[in-house]
Amino acid sequence: MKISGFTYVRNGIKLGYPFIPSILSLLPAVDELVVVVGDSQDGTREAIEALKNEKIRIVDVVWDMNLREGGKIFAQQANKGLEEITGDWAVHLQADEILHESAPEQLRAFIQKADQREDVDGLLMPFLHFWGDFQHIRHTRRTHRFEIRAFKNIPGVYAYRDSQGFRKYSSRENYLSGEKGKKLMVLKTDITIFHYSYARNPKLLSNKMHSFFRFWHSDQWMKKNISDKPFDFNNVDKLTIFTGQHPKYMKEVIARQDWEFNYDPSKSNIRLKDRPLYFIEKKFGYRMFEYRNYILADEG
Repeated sequence: MKISGFTYVRNGIKLGYPFIPSILSLLPAVDELVVVVGDSQDGTREAIEALKNEKIRIVDVVWDMNLREGGKIFAQQANKGLEEITGDWAVHLQADEILHESAPEQLRAFIQKADQREDVDGLLMPFLHFWGDFQHIRHTRRTHRFEIRAFKNIPGVYAYRDSQGFRKYSSRENYLSGEKGKKLMVLKTDITIFHYSYARNPKLLSNKMHSFFRFWHSDQWMKKNISDKPFDFNNVDKLTIFTGQHPKYMKEVIARQDWEFNYDPSKSNIRLKDRPLYFIEKKFGYRMFEYRNYILADEG
């Protein structure tokens, strides 16, 4: 059985994405890794080439800068990578998502188990969302606890929404025309995705916000809602302290931290309706009315 990985990135250096650690963390888990590289001006492609890993295959693309609807450009890039892979299973990481060095062996074992079951389409993985620095995580109703990051490479599977996850569709034409698709049947794993989207210099994050949201909203919306000021990490609902171990691939990135974040819980912007639900989740470990882009399969 062949396992393929795929990811995408554009101007990763300029925007502060830990895309090299992401790639390095995925390589031991896969037999090939397709990296879809957008037209970058900051040495992103050269940095990937410098890894000189025979598993890596770079696919060059030019981003459509006029595609400004619902983050479709990101789904487009994920689908390009999915089109290029040749394995029986697909494993996807975004450019700010990292696997722990212990994950590849676990992942292959889960894939072997899931591959024996016709009723299982993929694997569900828990997320740790870092916020402000590398010591705080955001674990609230406004972040997803789980998402699909590995699945059988079968016809009809495409990126859902802005490539948050994946679903099955009756045809490519229907997918492109807006069909909602079928949720994948998945086995839950304990293979953690370390998500570092909001763990970067606040000036870089402000640039990232400009780059990201321009593929969602009009110039008018951007002007009204996105500031040129450094990102305010205290504009958040709730954070907790991370006491675990980061992936070894992030060691140099963490050592280069050049900003300081002082978390102020008194500035919490948690919504009134979320407060009792947050309390219940913290006390009992259960998230009520949770949105799920997947169907859990029987453990078997």
